[in-house]
Amino acid sequence: MTDEPLYAKLGFTDAEWGLLVGLPQSVLTAASAATPDSARKTRAENEAGRDVISDARASASPLVTAVAAELLAEGGDPELGEEVPVIEPPDPIAYVEDVLDRATEVNALLTAKAEQSDAETYKHWLVEIAESVVGAASTGGVLGIGGEQVTDTEREFRDELAKALAD
Repeated sequence: MTDEPLYAKLGFTDAEWGLLVGLPQSVLTAASAATPDSARKTRAENEAGRDVISDARASASPLVTAVAAELLAEGGDPELGEEVPVIEPPDPIAYVEDVLDRATEVNALLTAKAEQSDAETYKHWLVEIAESVVGAASTGGVLGIGGEQVTDTEREFRDELAKALAD
């Protein structure tokens, strides 16, 4: 009897699993970086995204449950009060492009190797993370009044992500 890792039982290599586990946090970061905000708003976006990641541990999809559990074990669990550092990429445009490229790669990987229901749930989850982040804090306005709830660049990232994950 071997101690086969969970990702191998799900049919993925170590590198593929790394891609699947890393992408949700990268989507969160890219969605937040799509429009520069104050530190307070960026923290609110980060918390919203981490909540969606945390909630995925209760997913009906074994793939999504396993990815969320590993991601939170590696990066900090908000339910345990663990603070997660806010990642602010030095070149947000290049970062967003990289995340979209990885989303396209994940789409092909899931199509080839995952159960259809797991693939669809994982892809929906990524878009849900982006949705929660871009809707977490308005941009612009004065003293929290006015401004845009979702900016054009945030909307564009969310839409491009959904397109990259479409079959």
